[in-house]
Amino acid sequence: MSHPTRRHFSALLIGSVALRAQAPPAASIIPMGGGYSGWPTVARRSNGELLLAFSGDREAHVCPFGRVKWAVSRDEGRSWSWPRVLMDSAIDNRDAGVVETGGGALLVTTFTSLAYETVFERARADGFKGWSPDKVERWEAAGRRVSAAARKFWLGCWMLRSTDGGVSWSAPHRVPVNSPHGPAALADGRMLYAGKDLWGGGAVGVCESADDGASWKWLAKIPARPGDSVDFYHELHVVEAKNGHLIAQIRNENAQNRNETLQSESVDGGKTWSVPHSIGVWGVPSHLLRLRDGRLVMTYGYRRAPFGNEARISTDSGATWSEPIKVSEDGTRTDLGYPSTVELTDGGLLTVWYEVRPESPQSVLRMARWKI
Repeated sequence: MSHPTRRHFSALLIGSVALRAQAPPAASIIPMGGGYSGWPTVARRSNGELLLAFSGDREAHVCPFGRVKWAVSRDEGRSWSWPRVLMDSAIDNRDAGVVETGGGALLVTTFTSLAYETVFERARADGFKGWSPDKVERWEAAGRRVSAAARKFWLGCWMLRSTDGGVSWSAPHRVPVNSPHGPAALADGRMLYAGKDLWGGGAVGVCESADDGASWKWLAKIPARPGDSVDFYHELHVVEAKNGHLIAQIRNENAQNRNETLQSESVDGGKTWSVPHSIGVWGVPSHLLRLRDGRLVMTYGYRRAPFGNEARISTDSGATWSEPIKVSEDGTRTDLGYPSTVELTDGGLLTVWYEVRPESPQSVLRMARWKI
């Protein structure tokens, strides 16, 4: 699909619905402490609270210091609590998802990574060019926290669960897959988690929980499109449309439609899935939201000039998507995105993402309110 060439234009037609486009909304920084913050997810509780989970206290996009943090807003995102650390393993804790189950439990997801070891060894081979002695010592000290065997033990896909509104949390426990924004609640009471088995073979598909997120099992794999490899399918998210169909979107890094969002559908509750197909959307990864009126919203990072985030709307349960709506376009580099969106009480939308800003060497969390 073509992108608009002006910031203002008359209308975007989605089926019989006309949406008036406008300039991107004003964005603000969410204060979440020092260090690099990235890959956030925002979700709405049934009691109206907004929950925000992210990877914080980092030194860089890849480093050994990431911790899973979360914050709460009780005033529609106008203010946020100071973040609380939920998980701080001995290795890097990355993308954080959050969701409330149908039974009221809160689930926070993440995955751990040892990618920083490769970064460190490359720097060592280069004589630590550009690294200060303090930085070398910090990274070496991080490596000494636990043994190599313990670091490998902590490598995995993880979930934390709270049954008291976030007052207390379970210990991290392993789950079959990971994706940046976590699972989704279905109308039949199940939780469905579309993702990738990152460290156990790379399978791509969906897992389900029938006990409010306490335990998970594989339900189905999503097939590869002819010519594709599932090795290059990443960062899925799923939503249940108003007609009961399940819509899964996939970050695609195969040669065909590279850096586009692909889509797969299920009409039998997730037991089988269609072959992924292009929906004409350049940009990844996608977060999916069903509005109270049944429309679907997808938001995704747009990592080419003008750098920012975009949204599209579907009024036909994901069969077609609108032209792009700019949520932000003032980014200065590709290190941004992973937006997620919630619907506010007044019908407006709030989108949260991460971004490295010109005024700061570290990434921050930003948010914007907008309407369709």
